[in-house]
Parts: sequence; C-alpha cells; structure tokens
Amino acid sequence: MQNEVSEPQELSYLCTVKVHRLMCLELKKLIHAVSQLFSAIESARPRWSSGMQALCSLHLSMEKANLIVRHCSESSKLYLAITGDKIVMRCEKIRNTLESCLSQLQNLVPTVLAAQIYKIVDDLRIATFTVESSENEAGEVVLALLHQDMTTSTCFNEAEFKAFRIAALRLHMTSPLAILIEKRSIKIQLEKIRDSDRIKKKILNYLLYLLRKYGKSITALQTEFVTQNEKPLKSSMESALHAEEPRPVAQADVFDALEPPDEFICPLSMRLMFDPVVIANGQTFERLWIEKWFNESNVTCPKTHTKLFDLSMTPNSALKDLISKWCMERGITVPDPSPEPTTAPLRLQNFSSSSSIASFGSSLRGLHLQVSNLSLRSSDTNYSLHPLDANSDDGRPGFDSPQRDTVFHRYLSSADDSHGINLSFLNKLAALPWSSQCKAVEDVKNQLKDDQISHSMSYIRPLISFLKVANGLYDSKAQRDGAQLLLIFLKKWRSKMPPLPEDAFYMLSSFLDSEITEEALAIFEVLSSQEYCKAEIVASGVLLSILKILENEISESHLSALKILCNLSADGDIGYHMIYLDYIPKLAPFLGDRILAGYCIKILKNLCNIEDAGVTVAENDACMTYIGEQLEIGTDEDQELVMDFILSLCIQNKELCELVMKESIVSSVVSISINGKSRGKEIAINLLQLLKDFSDDHAAQECPIAKNTSNPDVFKESSKHPRDKKSSSKASGLMGRKISIFSKTRR
Repeated sequence: MQNEVSEPQELSYLCTVKVHRLMCLELKKLIHAVSQLFSAIESARPRWSSGMQALCSLHLSMEKANLIVRHCSESSKLYLAITGDKIVMRCEKIRNTLESCLSQLQNLVPTVLAAQIYKIVDDLRIATFTVESSENEAGEVVLALLHQDMTTSTCFNEAEFKAFRIAALRLHMTSPLAILIEKRSIKIQLEKIRDSDRIKKKILNYLLYLLRKYGKSITALQTEFVTQNEKPLKSSMESALHAEEPRPVAQADVFDALEPPDEFICPLSMRLMFDPVVIANGQTFERLWIEKWFNESNVTCPKTHTKLFDLSMTPNSALKDLISKWCMERGITVPDPSPEPTTAPLRLQNFSSSSSIASFGSSLRGLHLQVSNLSLRSSDTNYSLHPLDANSDDGRPGFDSPQRDTVFHRYLSSADDSHGINLSFLNKLAALPWSSQCKAVEDVKNQLKDDQISHSMSYIRPLISFLKVANGLYDSKAQRDGAQLLLIFLKKWRSKMPPLPEDAFYMLSSFLDSEITEEALAIFEVLSSQEYCKAEIVASGVLLSILKILENEISESHLSALKILCNLSADGDIGYHMIYLDYIPKLAPFLGDRILAGYCIKILKNLCNIEDAGVTVAENDACMTYIGEQLEIGTDEDQELVMDFILSLCIQNKELCELVMKESIVSSVVSISINGKSRGKEIAINLLQLLKDFSDDHAAQECPIAKNTSNPDVFKESSKHPRDKKSSSKASGLMGRKISIFSKTRR
C-alpha cells in the first residue's frame, strides 16, 4: 500500500490558517463527516479490488486536504492570495474524488451504512469553495503588479506602494510582527522550492522586495478597520467641542463624553481592555481574564456559552490600536489589569492644545483620567503602541517602552536560592520584550526546583503561547528552551496532565521536522502515554513525521520514535492507520538492533491484534529473519518477547503456524525450552505444543496415520537429529520439513 495513504485525520482547528479560512473550514467539515464513518466502512470490508482502491483513494484525498490546510497555515499570505484560484481548483478536485470514492463504496457496504454515505455524498455535491472578497482583492492588486513586471528599485513608486498597502490591509498585515512573520514565511518557501521552479522563485523574491521596501511604512498606517470605527467617535467629539456657545460642563456630562464604546469593554471584567484578544468563536476579551477562565478548565465562551473547539487566543491588534488612539485623545492611562501589577502602567502622553477641559481626576471603568491636559489634537498624530520594535536589528518582538523591562528585572529579583524562581511570573510572560521572554524561559528552565514543579499546571498554557510565537519567528533557541521547560512540566503531571489545546499538538508536530526534533519527540513520548491525547496526536500528522524519522539514518531519534509508536499502537484504531502507512516493513530492520528490538516486537504484537496484520508480518521475510536471529542471540528478555509474540500470533490465526514453522525458529524455541529461564521455558513449551498440534492436524489430513507423538519432550529429542533434506516443492517441502521435525525419529 502506498506510503502516502494516511489516516483519516480530524483536522486541527483553523486558528493557524493565514488565508482562505472559509475554504479550509469547508474542507474540515467534509473530512470530519467522512472520518465519522471511516471505521464503519473499514469494518464492512469492501474486499473487491475496486473497493480497496476506493478506500485507499479516500485516505489519500483526506491527506491531501490536510496538506492544503497546512499550506494555508505556513505559506506567505501574499503568495496564498495570488494563488487563490489554484487552491479553489485543488479543493474542488478533492471534493470530486471524495464523492467518487464514496459513491463506489456505497454499493459495497450494508444498507444502513450506504444510507449514511449517501447523505455525505449529497453534502459533497453541494459544497462550494470560493475566495473571500478581501483576499481576492489583495490577490488581484498584487497580480497586477506582477503583470507589469516592475524592476526592483530603491526609489519610491506611488503606484507600487498603493497596491501593496491595499494588499497589506486586506490581509491584516499592519503590525511589525505580521510583516516579520510574512518575511520569514517567504524565506522558508524560497529555501524549499527547486532551482528549476524559476517562476515561483521570481514571484517570491518580488514579494520579499515589496515587504522590505514598504513594510515599515505600512506598519505606521491605520488599518481600514480603525479608520471606519474612528469616524463616529470623532464626530461625537467634534460636536461636543464645537457647540455654538460655550457653556459650563457638569461633571456628569464629562463622564458621558468620556464613556468608551461597548466594543472596548471586556465582557468579563467590564473594564476597558488593556490587551484584547480574540478567541475561537470570534469574541474579544481581556487576555488576563480569558486566560483565567480557561485555566479554570472552562471550554466554553463566557459570553455566548458555546463550546469551543480550540482554546487559543489571537491578539486583536486593530482593536488595541483603536483603544489606544481613543485614550490618547483623552489623556487617559490604561492600567494593567493584573492583580499585582508588575509592569509600569502604559502612560499615554498628553498633547498640548489651545483648548482644554478644567482639571479634575476620576476613575471610570478602571480608567485613570488626567483631564487637565486633555488633548484635542486630530487623529493624524503618529504613534506606536504595538509590542514589536520595528527598528530592532534582529527583528524580534519587544515593547518600545523600556519600562517593560522592569517586569523582567523584578522577576529576577524575586528569585530566591532557597525557594527557586518565581513561577507566577510566567502568567505575565507575554508582557515582556521578546528577548526578555526568551531569557525568562531559559532561567526558569535552569533554576526550577523539584518542589515548584507541583504548582506548574497553570503555567503550561502561557508556555504554549510562547512556543507559538517562537515557532512563528523561527527562533530555534527559544523553541528549544520552551520545549525543554514544557517537558519538565508535563513529566511532573504525567498522572493528571491538564488538557492541551488542539492546535498545540499541531504546533508540536511541526517541531518534529526542525532543529528541536529530540525535544519534540520527548514531549510526544510523554503525551502518547495519555489516552485522551492519542487521537489529537495522530490528527496532527505525527505518524507521517515519525515514519520519515525512521527512514532517516540519524539513529539518535529512533529510540524515542519507537517508544511513541509503542504507546500509540496499543490503540486499535491507530493501529489500523499504522498498517495502512506500511509501518510493518519499515520496522523490520530495527528488529536486528539489540536496543530497539524489544520495542519493535511490542509494536508488532499490538498491530497483530488487527486481522491481516499477522499475515503481513509472517509473510515478510525480513521480519521473520530478524525474529529468528533474536531467538538465537537475543537477551533472555528479548527471546521471551519474541516467543510471546509468535505464540499470540499463532493463537489468533492458526493458519500462521505454517508460516512461522521455520527450522531456525523451531530449533531456537526447542533450545530455549531446555536451557532457558523459567519464564522462557514456559512460553517455549506452550509454543511448541501449539505448533505440534497444528503439525499433527495437517499430517492427519494429508496422511491419516496413527498419531504417536503426544508428549512435548519429543521436540527435545528431535533437535538432536539431522533434519530431512528439503524438498524443492514449496508446498510439500514446507509441510514435509515441519512434519519431520515434530515426528518421533529412531536412533
């Protein structure tokens, strides 16, 4: 079976998809519907060649759908926008293949299942894939630039800038962090493409040129969302300031004028948001309060009470900019909502003006008003509040204000040699500059004490967020430090591990093909021991990644990979997928390794609980050869594992006895039954008895003579005598050889 065929995966939540989210969501719905019936279709065993081919094609199409989602998550936004039509065609091709395969299988399964398949086929026929209007507009303006074939130049080109600005606004690339991630994504794509693909390489280089030339200018501009939402605020302010005749303003009127819009208020705290984030269903909350909500094991939206498929949070930079602008115009300080503020509050500058409101101080919804110097300056004032320093040399996130670093120094000063480091700081990790975040994670990893790990459960989620940013920035050192610290926490909570968001598994699986493969494997080794994690692990595509690791010659990763497979293969459903991925022949070479052989045998034993898997093992010459070698030269423990595996194989399917009755295997088993340890002897005698019964049954069928070998001691005697010459006939020779071994011979 082809290696490309993979399991029907449940796609990870689409929070990481950069562009074409609606198409990816439609794919997710279709794949989810098919995967719900996949086990039932397999159980129906459509054994006709057309049925097996349709089943394989179904697997392959589902894997291709996963690859599209991954492509839309990892590629450049600009490149995805200009290739929208191509992605639509790929999605439609997958939909048509799914429909064709299910239509074929519908005629090969029971009626009840056929009716369920019919409903899915009906949904497939009406499924549509379209590019969103904003993404289509972005793609068109960039394509127009490409068609003009403009040459790269350091001179400012107004038409080029306007087109790029439209694309950046439509694709939400208005922050320094978004521009940086887009640059990194293009560089990664350039590294992966072949030299022969000159057109794609030329397009990506031109997109990178646009980002480098106009990126900083774009980040200084307002997004279209901010501009549209600013107008009602401006008009209300201007109407209050340009009244026909000035009149004394009562304090109540001032409160009315300064009342923030409802969109600026966190539904949980009812205060102005300091760091707004968007959760999976599109609702916006203050980061601190929604993190607390999730840390209390809630999996629903606190506003709509709907269940969330993912607990990730995305910064709402557009809304944050709008809130900051609104506060700047009123001379308001936005306080950090932390119970014990560890950061200097965000002091918004007061701009001088010819007109101002009488001085007074107050607090409204958590706002600290400084009205004495309330600015009446227009909204064109330039400002920067994004947590990324666009002028930094290394391009890493960091707050412009040096006051943010006081958090880090306070965190360091709170560490005590006798009590370890202050772990509560991790809850506020995102408030630091990126370099300080990296330093903090590294120090926590190095200074963490054993007695502190028991309190670490609430710190896993902010650590996952840190790893997401490190992954987006391709910061391998930060990835390694974060992964090592996460591993420490997970090992401590192995017995009652907190649930991780689904996209965390997808992110961790991407680390398997990176510079921190060893750390990622160690994390999955812990996670794979948890039953509730297994489905998410497989859905993230780990099986394919591990298959590549096993094919790689780097042996350091093989042990961890096999330990993960050992845990996962204990699940019957996952075992099916491993068989479809052709894992059995890939495991055969590792049976010859003294360190890895034991794990391979355990995996094969787990897989052989599935019908037909045992036949695959027994018919694989490499597997049986290595198994024979382990019986001859392996340790006592490995020999016991191998014999126990063969015994379970033959008990499940007695027809396999003929395939495992090779002279090298039987001779070794006889030797162990005489010279082995008590456990080994017991297994060897049981195996020999089973093989003898099978041989006697076949001998009686082919040559009905009296059975005179009823004692297992006969095998010991037979091992002392030379075996009969092998026949050239495969059928008669094979059975003849086995009968000669198990028949009583004369001295």
